[in-house]
Order: sequence, then C-alpha cells, then structure tokens
Amino acid sequence: MTPLVSPDDHWLLWAVLLATGAAALAAERTRWGRSFSGAVLAIGGGFLLSNAGVLPSSAPAYDMIWGYLVPLAIPLLLVRADLRRILKESGPMLVAFGLGTAGTVAGTAVAFHLVPLGEEGFKLAGVFCATYIGGSINYVAVAQALGLSSPDLLAAGLAADNLVMTLYFLVLFALPSLAWLRRRYPRRPGIEESGHGAAGGLQPATAAGMLATLAYAAAICSGGFALARMVGAPDAGILGLTLLAVGAATLFPGRLDALGGADELGVVLMQVFFATIGAGAHVGTVLRVGLPLFVFAAAILAVHLGVILLAGRLVRADLVELVVASNANMGGPATAAAMAAARGWRGLVIPAVLCGTLGYALATFIGVAVGTALR
Repeated sequence: MTPLVSPDDHWLLWAVLLATGAAALAAERTRWGRSFSGAVLAIGGGFLLSNAGVLPSSAPAYDMIWGYLVPLAIPLLLVRADLRRILKESGPMLVAFGLGTAGTVAGTAVAFHLVPLGEEGFKLAGVFCATYIGGSINYVAVAQALGLSSPDLLAAGLAADNLVMTLYFLVLFALPSLAWLRRRYPRRPGIEESGHGAAGGLQPATAAGMLATLAYAAAICSGGFALARMVGAPDAGILGLTLLAVGAATLFPGRLDALGGADELGVVLMQVFFATIGAGAHVGTVLRVGLPLFVFAAAILAVHLGVILLAGRLVRADLVELVVASNANMGGPATAAAMAAARGWRGLVIPAVLCGTLGYALATFIGVAVGTALR
C-alpha cells in the first residue's frame, strides 16, 4: 500500500514527525497520558501512523534523523556529564548490562533451537545476537563476517528487528510504572530527577542561549566525527563525540551550566527520533517477508528480559538501571541515553552511553562467536 505521505515529500514528512512528537508531549500532561511518557507516546504515534498507511516505513528523512539529529542530541544530553561524579555511579549499570548480554546469548541459543530458519539460521542467529547486545550498528558487520549476503534475508531481518524493537521499547518504558514490579527491587538514590527544564543549575532557555547551545553541540559533533576519521574508524563518530562531550562536561562543568535550553532542545530532537522509531516498524512488511524472523527475535528478547529481571533482582539492582541497561543492549548508547533523559533518570544518562559504547565494541565479536558455535 502506498503511504499517504510520500517518502520523498520531505517537508510534509517532517511536519508530521514534529507534530507527532508535540502531540505526544501534550498528551503526557493529560490524566491518561501520565501513565506513559512522551517518548512512549511518540513511538506509539509513529507506529500507528506508519501502519495506518499515513507514513512510509522508510524515507531519506529517517536517515537524516539517525545521521544528524541523534548525534546532535547526544552533546545536549551530556552537558552535565561530569565524569568525576559519574564514574562512581556506573558500576551497577555495568553489572546490569553484563546480565543483559548473558540473557541475549542465552536467548539466541533458545530461539535457534525453537525456530527453524534453514541453512542460514546460524548466520541469522549471530546477527540477531550482536544486534541485541550492541544495537543495530552491529547488524551489517556480523552479516558480513558470517557471510550472510542474501538481500531478501537481510531486508526481512531488518523489518523484523524494527518491529520487535519498537514493541520492546514500549515494554521497557512501561515496566518502571508497574508499582507491583517496582516494589520488588531496591531503589538506588541519585537516579531520578524530575522535569526537563532548567533543573540542576542549567540556565533557562533563551533564543541566544539556545543558539549557543546548538553551536556547542554541532562543534562537538564535528570534532567527534573528525576524531573518528583520524583514527581510521569513520563509523565510530558517536563514540568520538561522546568522548568529547564527556571531556568538556568534566573539565568545564561551570561553563556548560551557562548554556541555555539544552534539556528542551534535547527533548525536541529525541521526540522526533522516537516518532521515527515507531514509523520504521511496519507490520505489513514483517508479515510479508519476515514472520519467522519476528518470532525468532521475539524469543531472544523474551529470554533476555527474563534473565535480566530475575538475575537483577538477585544482585539487588534497581529496576530502572536494569531497564536502561536492557535498552543499551538493544538500541545502543543513543536510545539508552534518550530513554534515561526522557524519563528524568539523569543519573543514568552517562552510564547508559558508557554501556552502549561497550556494547558497540563487544557485540560483533560475541555475535560472530555465537553464530560460529551454532553452525
């Protein structure tokens, strides 16, 4: 079915994505919307619009959002990332991230034996295992390493991954709101701070302040991607800009506090990003080409979630830390940091980036090893 908004109608597509993000934030203030968050509502809005035939499931604008808006948002989310304070807070998150990684490996083994995928099954297992440890950035790398070159399988896998990830993100956002579940986990102080505004000493938003803040974020992005090219890893720009953003926040915390509107701008960019995540999850594509892969991916995530929740309770981890660590496994540092910021868990933004970055570094090796072992 041809979508109402053409993938090439960039202005109308941007208008719908921005309106979806704005409507989600407005709905967050209603009585029923308070049960969710603006991020969940934006994902759900994009998902409904895509599957109702309004938005396309892929478009050049989506690539621009992933390639430009998400990197630009990261320095905005890290203006208070004083590493001297953060390092002592990252230990529990690293433990939770390790539990999630173990859950993904176990889930891949279970799914491989439950869902037959043919001769290429071990390759697909390695690809999905890597994707659910370090995010989608590892998808193509492991596919190349294991020799998975079929365009049909690659496309079907991406379609299934997009749909499962969207549904899983909705689950993750909802879990901390379940009072009966939250009561079963201890609460660690320093994680939750309320509000998106100028809390924590940041200056209020002004036109001049927001322009200076955007200039700072763009400069960090430029330096980060240049650094990645200098070291011969052009695809690691996110890691480079995260390094620079954390360094600046650690060395000049007072100066960055003077930047105005960082929170507001970060929320705006992330709302568009979340709407895009929902729009990329098209049920029709999965039903047409990737239903077995959808079941395969869902089985991995079910085991992953069970392991991280059960083991996390045994080690007395905070439920919020487990949820953000799971997001870092599934989506990488960008989505995990965005989730932490969107829910007001400011103390977890940097640990989320650190864990997601670790996933980037390890996931390809683990995925190849699991795929090879399952051959």
